[in-house]
Amino acid sequence: MIPRYSLPAMADLWTDQARFEALLRVELAVLRVLADQGSVPAEAVEAIATRGRVDVERIAELERTTDHDVIAFVSQVAETVGDEGRWLHFGLTSSDVVDTGLALQCRAAGGLLIGALDDAIETLVVRAREHARTLQMGRTHSVHAEPITFGLKLASWAFELDRDRTRLRHATDDLSTGKISGPVGTYSQLGPDVEAAALASLGLAPDPVSTQIVQRDRHAAFLAAIAITGGSIERFATEVRNLQHTEIAELQEPFRQGQKGSSAMPHKRNPILSERLAGLARVLRGFAVAGLEDQALWHERDISHSSVERIVLPGATTLLHYMLVRFRGLVAGLVVRPDRMQENIDRGLGLHASSRLLTALVEDGGLSREAAYAIIQRTAMRAADERRSFRDLMTADPDVSAVLTADRLAASFDDERALRHAATILARLDTLVPAGG
Repeated sequence: MIPRYSLPAMADLWTDQARFEALLRVELAVLRVLADQGSVPAEAVEAIATRGRVDVERIAELERTTDHDVIAFVSQVAETVGDEGRWLHFGLTSSDVVDTGLALQCRAAGGLLIGALDDAIETLVVRAREHARTLQMGRTHSVHAEPITFGLKLASWAFELDRDRTRLRHATDDLSTGKISGPVGTYSQLGPDVEAAALASLGLAPDPVSTQIVQRDRHAAFLAAIAITGGSIERFATEVRNLQHTEIAELQEPFRQGQKGSSAMPHKRNPILSERLAGLARVLRGFAVAGLEDQALWHERDISHSSVERIVLPGATTLLHYMLVRFRGLVAGLVVRPDRMQENIDRGLGLHASSRLLTALVEDGGLSREAAYAIIQRTAMRAADERRSFRDLMTADPDVSAVLTADRLAASFDDERALRHAATILARLDTLVPAGG
């Protein structure tokens, strides 16, 4: 991933240095098991553990001849060890080391992503509670529907990210799988006991039936979980963008001192971060598609997946990590304008009470649903066309006053009554972040 969209904590996991050090961890885990079994001299393993070093530049130099990065890696590390280096890669095939090392990297990356999700969810919960009673118009099809609170909107975002977290945790756990089963998965060189012990020391599970590789459905699921999380962020960012429209102006992205919105128009305060997040989510979906394409490898393996994964696994994890961190900052600094929210509700002329009036005319007025709907619809259309108060027109309608009391009609326009269960919904946030915790 380009530096613009990378943060050091994640980017550092995917350097060439980190990759080859993960491979060396796998090599040493296997050698220690073999030494315990007496198959490899313990002093050789100790020599490799103490003197073995990764030199990325030397590996690259050797690879220019070998055209095989794992062979170049093994040769380079062996050079730093001396005679005992001949035991390095004993009984192993390249994918034993590569797939198991990749599992270590993906597990670490998944852990960082889950931590970033934890932080984003906590920030959303804090702001949802802050705006638990901040009245806002709900919109469906971009048209006024019924009032909600801004806290309810943020709460829905928090629970969606929680579902993303569950998917990503499961995918990370599933991908924390290695294999030390040899060229076609038959343990022709080293036995299942070596695999079990070596992987246990690395905190990984063994693939129950591997071929030469760990099958790529696990990697595809990991990338899919990342893309779905990106889709959630895109949904949230799109909402911020919409609500920052000049004509709506209920939210504003944080705008720091010295920031500029346009080279030509000094008044501009644009939702650039939300737009960036929405765009980057599209890249994550592309990475996920590439991961799905990697599932169908030939026979016991080919290497068509390898080139793809060198791009998409570092790219997807680094990009989502960046997005989560930036999204958390967006939520923390989001400017909320309750006055504008109320103004937009008032501009709706009270039409949002139509469903409550429909219920009242059926329940208290004794009208059929069809008759009640026709009365309300004709009056609502008139109010919208003439820009007049819906409540005033309904009060003056003889068909309404004949069957509804003034108190019952007034109750239909009581937004507080309509939101009487909002607190119950918001209390569910306690399952994510305990109140007062």
